[in-house]
Amino acid sequence: MRKLTLQFKPNDAVKKEQKSLFKDDQTYEILETLKVDLEKGTCVDLIECTLKEDISIHDLIFIGNNEILSVLKSEGNKHTCLVKYQETADFKDLFNSIDLNIIFTKPIIITIDKTTVSCIGDQESLLKLIEIIKTKVGKIENMIFKKAVYQTTDILSILTDKQREILLTAHKYGFFEFPRKITSERLSEKVKISKATMLEHIRKAERRLLTEILEGYTA
Repeated sequence: MRKLTLQFKPNDAVKKEQKSLFKDDQTYEILETLKVDLEKGTCVDLIECTLKEDISIHDLIFIGNNEILSVLKSEGNKHTCLVKYQETADFKDLFNSIDLNIIFTKPIIITIDKTTVSCIGDQESLLKLIEIIKTKVGKIENMIFKKAVYQTTDILSILTDKQREILLTAHKYGFFEFPRKITSERLSEKVKISKATMLEHIRKAERRLLTEILEGYTA
């Protein structure tokens, strides 16, 4: 298994697809892909975005094609969010038509002029991906191959049993969706603890997850 990191300049077709993303956004980075549905062309990502100075994250429901599920952290105009991404029909068909045995990893950084993508896979799949990008996506400007060092871990294992239970229940009933499908009062009833204690568990769980994901990360 090899790790591939490449930077490419998007072609005009891709820039057109990304136009809505940069209407409010300056930079967009995928920190972690948490859930993928290849058949539907959707995924849930943990992202960090930098908005334009006059844009408030609380006024947005979408960032480009990405539905904002939850805003986890804000510092000035930089925000860490959970988002649900819907792939366009053209790119969904393109990637589903080719058997790629790859796992996307960080960094994945998207700006209006340049995109950085990293992934792990066998040599054949990585070469196929390179060919897709060269012919369909944009001009490759930099490319690095390394031997992959990859370990699968259950990120939720860093949480306490109660934190994990509450977080999974909150996700199941749509607490992190926008607008929320369940109130904090109803959710506290389902997990059988007070609202204040439940919210504290969620805050601590979010903090632990973010610390684990961002540890050692250099922007």
